[in-house]
Amino acid sequence: MRHRLAIILPIYTILITASLFFAFCLRFDFTLGNAEWARFAGALPFVIAAKLAIAAITREWNRSYRHVSISDGVIISGACGFMTSVLLAMHYLIPQSPMTLPRSVTLIDGLISLLAMLGFRIACRMIWARRNSTNRNQPTETALIFGSDESAIGIWKMVMSSNGQLGRYRIVGFINSSGERQNSLIGGQQVYSLEDCWESKTTTPIQHILVPTSTSGRVIRDLLNRCQEADIQLHKIPTVEEIVEGRFRLAVRELDIDDLLRRPPTKLDLDKIGQSITGKTVLVTGGAGSIGSELCRQIMGFKPLKLILFDHSEFGVFKMEREFASRDFGNIELCYLTGSILDPDALEGAFARHQPEIVFHAAAYKHVPLMQDNPYAAIRNNFMGTKALVDTAHKHNVERFVLISTDKAVRPTSVMGATKLLAEKYLQAMSEISSTKFITVRFGNVLNSVGSVVPTFRKQIELGGPVTVTHKDMVRYFMTIPEAVQLVLQAGAVGSSGNVLILDMGEPVKIVDLAKDMISLSGLSYPDDIDIEFTGLRPGEKMYEELFYEHEQSAPKIHEKIILGAGYAPSTMQINSDLQQLEGSLNESPEELAETLWQVVNRYVALDDGQSETRSRSAA
Repeated sequence: MRHRLAIILPIYTILITASLFFAFCLRFDFTLGNAEWARFAGALPFVIAAKLAIAAITREWNRSYRHVSISDGVIISGACGFMTSVLLAMHYLIPQSPMTLPRSVTLIDGLISLLAMLGFRIACRMIWARRNSTNRNQPTETALIFGSDESAIGIWKMVMSSNGQLGRYRIVGFINSSGERQNSLIGGQQVYSLEDCWESKTTTPIQHILVPTSTSGRVIRDLLNRCQEADIQLHKIPTVEEIVEGRFRLAVRELDIDDLLRRPPTKLDLDKIGQSITGKTVLVTGGAGSIGSELCRQIMGFKPLKLILFDHSEFGVFKMEREFASRDFGNIELCYLTGSILDPDALEGAFARHQPEIVFHAAAYKHVPLMQDNPYAAIRNNFMGTKALVDTAHKHNVERFVLISTDKAVRPTSVMGATKLLAEKYLQAMSEISSTKFITVRFGNVLNSVGSVVPTFRKQIELGGPVTVTHKDMVRYFMTIPEAVQLVLQAGAVGSSGNVLILDMGEPVKIVDLAKDMISLSGLSYPDDIDIEFTGLRPGEKMYEELFYEHEQSAPKIHEKIILGAGYAPSTMQINSDLQQLEGSLNESPEELAETLWQVVNRYVALDDGQSETRSRSAA
């Protein structure tokens, strides 16, 4: 600081002297007589001392010169205005003093001083920016930021702190997301329409478009198709909020399939979720899986008293332990348990020792064709395992129990879906007799979950293809893992006991279109580089999935993206009778066991469909 002042003080002294001199010159038409020179010389030492003192008080020299901002301009304006007021006051209080200046000179001096100090700061910033840009040896590629709203402008401001460059990208303008042509500038950068980009009407050829991560998947899909036609690269860039929150750093990243299916952000009732989790002991089964691990991550953000991660995979639990060990969660207690939900001693020990108040049950076998060939494993894990966990939660007076279910439980055609339907029914039955609030959350496929279609396609593309799709018309509902978990937490917070809550999955997606998008994102093209092969429906698969029974189509919403489903709720006596029937068939052949399963499940499907007909008749 001492060496810095040795340079800045002489500069400010020169600026103050020059400002006062030009004020005199302007006032007296650049013709100064002896009287004017005398008044200038008499007032100059006082003016210099007073302005330097005010600069020191306002910490003028502590603020960065290479990052001048509006707040700096406001402070400098205030300091100059205050000094002008002092000099004007002296004109009236001690008019005969040699330090007193004419009022007109005082006002002109105040304005010139303001311009001089601001100009000096701006010049420093420009010199520093030019110096940095000339020191860069790597070539830069031109890029536009998609959007001209606060999010896009915030990104541009952060990039400008790097002299308008981000890695190899040089920002040269914005794109008006409404698509309309307009002749406006933001920070000196041109705002273009999308048509300007496609028709090469920009001042410089555009090589890249940077899209804020808040942009919806529908918009990104349209942009990607047009960019491929125009030979422009499309990338994602985090918003200022995401950088500040520490989720991302300021860097450009390539698109992935999550970006193409991203939906508008969900408005969560964070207060409700916080009330249900903050300060509570929470247990998550399947806590090392795709959904369970994200549940654990998001739950930690709501400050529980204790989080218990329960999973049968030793390696999965180890990975989560390593991940959480690298982060600071304050005083939250973390417990990592390896065990099976089919082990009654393990469950009883976990509940007796930790006394969880909330349970999220994400542990399940989910692979449809695999479970089709293994009905014993599916029934044991998905139904009997859920029953064991529910019974233990009831015994220990757990406050709230949330089951993660699936759209495949609606009129199931697969063993996996059938076992999840039975799990739903057991929760509904127990909700009638238990003080524990048992809630089911039903939704479709999630992207990038272990064993799902996205990692399968990705692996096939890496191996050079072909990408295998069961049928050209097959459609599925998709949701990103973080969004699904957000809504699970919301449903768990606002649902009532016995509810079957259905997440709004948006529009279904054709699997073949998903495959083509992933091929494009890999920098390849279909069918030139990677082909798609149709293999036919596998056992248990549907051409399309159903989220609702007919009577649930017009069901009320308890949240903008959570629908309150319904359905036949059996008694515990009935569901336990069905359980005994299944247990009696466990030692039979897979075919006979599956036949028994369908006898049980079809009764519930008929009862649920019967509710539809009953409602239809009563409505008529």
